[in-house]
Amino acid sequence: MLALVQRVQEARVVVQGQTLGQIGAGLLVLVCAERGDGTEQADRLLAKLLKLRVFSDAQGKMNLSVQDMDGHGAAGGLLIVSQFTLAADTSSGNRPGFSAAAPPADGERLYDYFVAQARGAHPLVQTGAFGADMKVHLINDGPVTIPMRIAPP
Repeated sequence: MLALVQRVQEARVVVQGQTLGQIGAGLLVLVCAERGDGTEQADRLLAKLLKLRVFSDAQGKMNLSVQDMDGHGAAGGLLIVSQFTLAADTSSGNRPGFSAAAPPADGERLYDYFVAQARGAHPLVQTGAFGADMKVHLINDGPVTIPMRIAPP
């Protein structure tokens, strides 16, 4: 599975003029399932994401995760958005190919699984809508943007 993680001051996702998900400070997580991915990759990605130390501690160093981002155990938000274009292949020509992305049914199943697992492990999880034309609004904090990949076996 692929993810592009952005530390944000705030973020929201809008579909057809309606805000579906919105967070204050936390992580905007764009997620893509690749062919061959399964729940093992989703679990590993979530575990790594929740422990990713990208928030500043009292000394200004990136030592805190989204689960303890204020240094006192208060969690930040997660806004999880499906994003199959993370699997883009731009190695030839000018039009990206997406053959590495999981087929839509598999992608949606893994996205739903990832979100359900995140909601079970973290107190504030918001989402977009799988396959929808979404408008994502964010204020990137830093900016801090980190690509992540958990490859299938």
